[in-house]
Amino acid sequence: MVDTATVTGAHVSVRGVSHHFDLEGERLDVLDAIDLEIQPGEFVALLGPSGCGKSTLLRLVAGLDRPAGGELLADGQEITEPDPSRVVVFQDPTLFPWRTVHDNVALGLQARGLLRTQGHRIAQALALVGLQRFGSAYPHQLSGGMAQRVALARALVNDPSVLILDEPLGKLDSLTRLTMQSELVSLWQQVGYTALLVTHDVEEALFMANRIIVLSDRPARIKEVITNPLPYPRKRGDPLLAELRRRALAQLGLDDSW
Repeated sequence: MVDTATVTGAHVSVRGVSHHFDLEGERLDVLDAIDLEIQPGEFVALLGPSGCGKSTLLRLVAGLDRPAGGELLADGQEITEPDPSRVVVFQDPTLFPWRTVHDNVALGLQARGLLRTQGHRIAQALALVGLQRFGSAYPHQLSGGMAQRVALARALVNDPSVLILDEPLGKLDSLTRLTMQSELVSLWQQVGYTALLVTHDVEEALFMANRIIVLSDRPARIKEVITNPLPYPRKRGDPLLAELRRRALAQLGLDDSW
């Protein structure tokens, strides 16, 4: 868990949230009465079948969409629109190829008119992700893992209270992915934000998060909440992780393969 002295994260409340889409005149129910409390500085992962609504829930927490029913709050304030305090990191780092690493990280501050007064935060964010020597590099000169670190720095420069991670490691090779999992946990511990992760990787969720929310097929409901009591840093071979993995896979209908 994050040291309480360093916690800067927001308390996120998801209260009776339901959502649907209209597809060619037909209603597609995606979320059904989701209730979830995420404590300040907590790391929560969402697991569930593909297409069940995990990313939709992230978009609602980010304020990119409004729920069809229920409400979402950050520190008691209703979430009605995007805000720099809640930043999303996607699977694709979406860096501008004509801008240097430094200038890609600067985008958020520049858009908010804070570059002149807060520009020093760029170097701090790059240092947090271990790229302090790469500010003048261009995206084509970076590996996949380095590009994703730039995307993280671009998020961290805004000093978010909630970091929303939508399968941020999904396109990385397996070894880089394992390294980045540890680095993301280390960043979370250092900075103290609240983290909300969507992943299809059960082991990734269990290795990184304090709690794992297992969702049903669409329309998503909460099937089980799995608490991982293991302290950090975690060992991937810990027998408790294996037991929690079997429990999560059982909820996902995959327990026969283990």
